[in-house]
Amino acid sequence: MLRYAIIALVIALIAAALGFGGVSGIAMYAFYVFIILFVVLLLVHLLQGRA
Repeated sequence: MLRYAIIALVIALIAAALGFGGVSGIAMYAFYVFIILFVVLLLVHLLQGRA
Protein backbone atom coordinates (compact mmCIF):
# COMPACT_ATOMS: atom_id res chain seq x y z
CA MET A 1 0.00 0.00 0.00
CA LEU A 2 2.88 2.34 0.72
CA ARG A 3 4.23 1.69 -2.77
CA TYR A 4 0.95 2.96 -4.27
CA ALA A 5 1.10 6.06 -2.07
CA ILE A 6 4.62 6.86 -3.28
CA ILE A 7 3.60 6.29 -6.90
CA ALA A 8 0.65 8.67 -6.40
CA LEU A 9 3.03 11.27 -4.95
CA VAL A 10 5.40 11.01 -7.91
CA ILE A 11 2.53 11.34 -10.39
CA ALA A 12 1.23 14.35 -8.44
CA LEU A 13 4.61 16.05 -8.57
CA ILE A 14 4.86 15.48 -12.33
CA ALA A 15 1.33 16.82 -12.81
CA ALA A 16 2.21 19.85 -10.70
CA ALA A 17 5.29 20.56 -12.76
CA LEU A 18 3.22 20.45 -15.93
CA GLY A 19 0.11 22.18 -14.59
CA PHE A 20 1.74 24.99 -12.67
CA GLY A 21 4.20 25.57 -15.50
CA GLY A 22 1.33 26.40 -17.83
CA VAL A 23 1.58 23.31 -20.05
CA SER A 24 -1.87 21.94 -19.28
CA GLY A 25 -4.80 23.07 -17.18
CA ILE A 26 -5.97 19.54 -16.47
CA ALA A 27 -2.58 18.63 -15.00
CA MET A 28 -3.25 21.02 -12.13
CA TYR A 29 -6.46 19.14 -11.29
CA ALA A 30 -4.61 15.84 -11.59
CA PHE A 31 -2.10 17.17 -9.06
CA TYR A 32 -4.82 17.71 -6.48
CA VAL A 33 -6.41 14.34 -7.17
CA PHE A 34 -3.14 12.47 -6.77
CA ILE A 35 -2.15 14.42 -3.66
CA ILE A 36 -5.46 13.45 -2.06
CA LEU A 37 -4.92 9.86 -3.21
CA PHE A 38 -1.41 9.94 -1.71
CA VAL A 39 -2.68 11.16 1.65
CA VAL A 40 -5.50 8.60 1.77
CA LEU A 41 -3.21 5.71 0.86
CA LEU A 42 -0.59 6.85 3.33
CA LEU A 43 -3.17 7.02 6.12
CA VAL A 44 -4.47 3.57 5.23
CA HIS A 45 -0.94 2.22 5.36
CA LEU A 46 -0.20 3.83 8.71
CA LEU A 47 -3.48 2.75 10.29
CA GLN A 48 -3.40 -0.75 8.92
CA GLY A 49 0.20 -1.54 9.71
CA ARG A 50 1.96 -4.52 8.23
CA ALA A 51 -0.40 -7.38 7.64
